[in-house]
Amino acid sequence: MKLAGTFQGTLIFAVLGVLFTLIAPSILQLFTIITLTQVIGLSILALSLALVWGYGGILCFGQTAFFGLGAYAYAVAATNFGGSTGAILVAILVAAAFAAILGYFVFYGRVSDVYLAVITLTVALIFYSLIRRTSGPEYKIGNALLGGFNGTGAPPINVPGDPTWILWPEQVFYVAMGALIIVYVLVGWVVTTHFGRVCVAIRENETRAELLAYDTRLYKLGIFTLGAGIAGLAGVFFSIGVSRVTPDVFSLSQSALTIIWVIVGGRGTLIGPILATFALYYLTSSLGSQQVLNTNLVLGIILIIFVLAVPKGVVPTITDWFASQRGRKVARARERRLRTRRPR
Repeated sequence: MKLAGTFQGTLIFAVLGVLFTLIAPSILQLFTIITLTQVIGLSILALSLALVWGYGGILCFGQTAFFGLGAYAYAVAATNFGGSTGAILVAILVAAAFAAILGYFVFYGRVSDVYLAVITLTVALIFYSLIRRTSGPEYKIGNALLGGFNGTGAPPINVPGDPTWILWPEQVFYVAMGALIIVYVLVGWVVTTHFGRVCVAIRENETRAELLAYDTRLYKLGIFTLGAGIAGLAGVFFSIGVSRVTPDVFSLSQSALTIIWVIVGGRGTLIGPILATFALYYLTSSLGSQQVLNTNLVLGIILIIFVLAVPKGVVPTITDWFASQRGRKVARARERRLRTRRPR
């Protein structure tokens, strides 16, 4: 019943997302719409980690490894294909396939959660270091130069099958928001299925799940691969939003930001990390325009405050408060009914 209610809430937020998609282009400036496309990509990244960590119990410090792979795979594929047709699918498959291979050795090798977090972060930093060293003309895949520190261009989205029909920024925004809503509903549905329930059970007590004859390694590999594919899609829209892919998509700061979004929004929720991504991106953008406060210092303070004072995150804390208020009202109503029934 709780999971069913959760999916109903997912549908409600999805409808609100559709309304925002329809209204935003008419009230926001073009520059804001372009920026929102980048933020949508980052929010899909946060959603992927919310699934893997919040529901699978897998703390992946290097979720940006799959994010960056998706971004670079799209840029390379779109350049060689002459358009975005098929390139988005390639990006998702590359990220998911790499995660499946990495996850197989990690989960079937019985690597503990702490070492898994370190391994994924190390993989992301290895990609960051390697891509930065590909500045020469010999470092290319087909017709796409990797570009080293400067990165490579990310071709815009075109209408499928027609590379000459390039979408305008407003149309790209519609596509990005549509992708975010679809992925959000898909993930919300997945966590209510048998697969999602088993993943939550493994998160709560892996030993008990194994005693119930579930292959915990297979389930963890499945949710890890699914999260990586979603992160790859996030890399696509982020690269389209900035029109370029640089090694910074693999950076330590990007990995830390993703963790902060999930912690602030609320681990164990899906809408929380999405809202936190939009809010904190706006905050960091505002701080970047002044010289008084350091952005990283402010984010560090926010992280400490939420870890100590609001450990569940914003959305779960608000949900619990409303639940407690509702429980108090029910208790008071029951008490009043009992008083009226007492004989005088």
